[in-house]
Amino acid sequence: MQNLALSDADLATNVRQGDAAAETVLYEKFSARIYFLALTELRSKEDAEDVRAETFLRVIQALRQDKLRSPDSLPSFIVGIALNVIREVIRQKQKTPQLDGSELDLVDEDALESVFLDEEASRAVREVAEKLKPRDREFLRLYYYEEMPKEEIARALGIKEERVRLIKSRALKSFREIYKKLKQS
Repeated sequence: MQNLALSDADLATNVRQGDAAAETVLYEKFSARIYFLALTELRSKEDAEDVRAETFLRVIQALRQDKLRSPDSLPSFIVGIALNVIREVIRQKQKTPQLDGSELDLVDEDALESVFLDEEASRAVREVAEKLKPRDREFLRLYYYEEMPKEEIARALGIKEERVRLIKSRALKSFREIYKKLKQS
């Protein structure tokens, strides 16, 4: 708990030296600010969470590589990295065409899926997929249907490979939640 009282300079120094507790304190101290900055700019909770995760990944890497010139400027350093990540997300959204659900019509229900799923399960999966956010639907399609490796998925979605695991987790969580609601109704 003594890490909570550290100055920004000491916190940066401890993270640079590989102190995991200092990394946790760093995240706890600045996490909310970065989230709300991203939420204000992007207006999407999902994107804000992604920006926060990516920002702290980059901040910790930069601190470990001793890229912070003045340890007292840690807060502005973190905000600067967050703004860069936000800009990247905005640029990527402008390049990536949004899916409208029509890609679901490309699947021949009588072919591959019917071999593995009974009609009721197939219908439930389709209903859940239609209710997923477009990026989650696209990720699950690439990962499970296309069986693409993580590197190719990252390239196709225009994200860093390190974020694939986070997006997979979030997409599966959304799928499970929607599926549970569907089964209850």
